[in-house]
Amino acid sequence: MAWQDRLKGDSLAWLLEVDPKNPGVRYFVLRDLLDRPAGDPEVLAARAAIMASGPVPIILDAQQPEGYWDKPGGGYGKYRATAWQIIFLGDLGADPADARVKRGCDYLLDHTAASTGGFAASQSDPHPGSVLHCLTGNLLTSLIALGWLNDPRTQRALEWQAKAITGEDSSLYHKCATSGPDFACEMNDKLPCGWGATKAMKALAAVPPVERDALVQRAVERGAAFLLRYDLAKADYPTDGKISLSWFKLGFPLSYWSDLLETLTVLLDLGYAGDPRLEGAYAWLLNEQDEQGRWALLHTVNSRMWTNIERRGKPSKWVTLRALRAIKAMETGRSGAAQ
Repeated sequence: MAWQDRLKGDSLAWLLEVDPKNPGVRYFVLRDLLDRPAGDPEVLAARAAIMASGPVPIILDAQQPEGYWDKPGGGYGKYRATAWQIIFLGDLGADPADARVKRGCDYLLDHTAASTGGFAASQSDPHPGSVLHCLTGNLLTSLIALGWLNDPRTQRALEWQAKAITGEDSSLYHKCATSGPDFACEMNDKLPCGWGATKAMKALAAVPPVERDALVQRAVERGAAFLLRYDLAKADYPTDGKISLSWFKLGFPLSYWSDLLETLTVLLDLGYAGDPRLEGAYAWLLNEQDEQGRWALLHTVNSRMWTNIERRGKPSKWVTLRALRAIKAMETGRSGAAQ
């Protein structure tokens, strides 16, 4: 069975449309779903379109000459400050070669990383007691997408992420923010946080397997075991209250929260397509599509960013792209495991 057979309609054609409001969707479809090479003329044209229209030029136009957004310093302010723009630029497919993108990444690495290596949720000086798995994971994922994996500052953040997961350095934990191994977080009553785990593991999954050292590999194995310990379809990860409904509201771009699709995708990227523990969440995802094979935008930070992206409650190209990536990975992984 081709992975497209899981769709109720031909949403792939919809995503391939030239769309000045969301040019990144076409680029990612060509690259991730149709497996076009980086030098393909259509891929090159689609990448150029990202920098010419849609949200990326608006975000870059708001950048200050020094490289920051909104205010100088740590850059955590939601959702117009520096940290969030780097996260969004990575999500949207901004060109790593663009001088403004480079300047923003460099500024972030100089002003948001704490002395321990991880990224701090702070508007001013980055204190180790403000370092979070969710923020560090989000930023690492985008920094890797934007070409900064081998920068020593990125490597230090990656080391923090891995050691904070495995518990190999207790000095990384504080009474506030990251409070213990296995994604324990003060903001979740010092319980392991499913959102933080998803973001952290997304960052580790973004590191090419050949570039994962022994520490990162230990963290990958421990983190995946944590995510698979619970029923993903119910999102019954430890919590100090009721399970958040945000798990079941698909969105783009995502913030510090996660949703079932993001966690499912992380586990698929790590090679767990054949694991029966993913079946419930996968069935839920397939059931969320409409009769045209599209998924709706149900969670958004529109009106709080420099620009809005799509409309809440309407079929979303970005969410549909996310869903199709997961479906392709699941079906391809299943067929590979069966051979």
